Amino acid sequence: MRVSVTEAKGQLTQLVRRAEAGEEVVLTRHGQETVKLAPVRRRPDAERRRAVIAAVQASARKRTAELAEAPGKPSRTFYESGEASERAAESDAARSQDFLYDEDGLPN
Repeated sequence: MRVSVTEAKGQLTQLVRRAEAGEEVVLTRHGQETVKLAPVRRRPDAERRRAVIAAVQASARKRTAELAEAPGKPSRTFYESGEASERAAESDAARSQDFLYDEDGLPN
C-alpha cells in the first residue's frame, strides 16, 4: 500500500496496525517512495538465548557420551584425530597454487 505523507498524518494508527499485521506500507513524498513502515522483529532476550545455548551444549555432551560408549566405534571423529590435516598437507591440492606466489609468500 502506498500512501502520501500528508494522508498518513491523519491515519497513522491505522497504517501502523496494517504494517504490524504484515502488510507493506510505503509512505511517499511528491510521488516518490521515501519510507517503509515495518514491524520491529524482537530479538530473544539474553536469558532465552542462554537457555537455547545450554540446551544445545547438553545435547552435544549427551551425543558425545553415546558415541564414546558405542562398542566398536572410535570415540574421536576423523577431524578430531588430526588425520584430516595430515592428509591435506600430503595432498597435491595443498600446493596446487604455489606457482602464484614467490618464496616469501608474496604474489608473483
